[in-house]
Amino acid sequence: MKLAIYPGSFDPVTYGHIDIITRASKMFDHIIVAVLNNPAKSPLFTVEERVTMLREVIANLPNVEVDSFSGLLVDYAREKNCRIAIRGLRAMTDFDYELHFAQTNSAISRGDLETVFLTTDIQYSFLSSTTVREIASFHGDISELVPRSVAKKLYSKYGYDN
Repeated sequence: MKLAIYPGSFDPVTYGHIDIITRASKMFDHIIVAVLNNPAKSPLFTVEERVTMLREVIANLPNVEVDSFSGLLVDYAREKNCRIAIRGLRAMTDFDYELHFAQTNSAISRGDLETVFLTTDIQYSFLSSTTVREIASFHGDISELVPRSVAKKLYSKYGYDN
């Protein structure tokens, strides 16, 4: 069985993330979407909230599960007996950043963790969770960027009644 992990913060999940998850689910037998609990960051949503949002929006993909982890991706992948990490790329700047981590993960896993890069659909090439949070914080329209259920939770975090 070909298993892959798609790690990330997903704060919040966007249509860009969903695009990568959906496409990866057709390439691999099983996907684990792994929400990172990074104590060095201050996310808008808790790990539990991010896991719940992801489970809601990918419920139609039977070969995809959502989990959370702390620590190093290579340790989590080893625990799950997985040798493939999926990363999405929007632009060349993403590639430089992601290549560094892919090479680091390969080195510290002694070659046991390979990274597969998927380029995002062109319609999502500008999209990031940071951008979505900023637009939502000013009560801007995010209906084309995230599913409705995610938008409602975002607006609520910023004190809006949408």
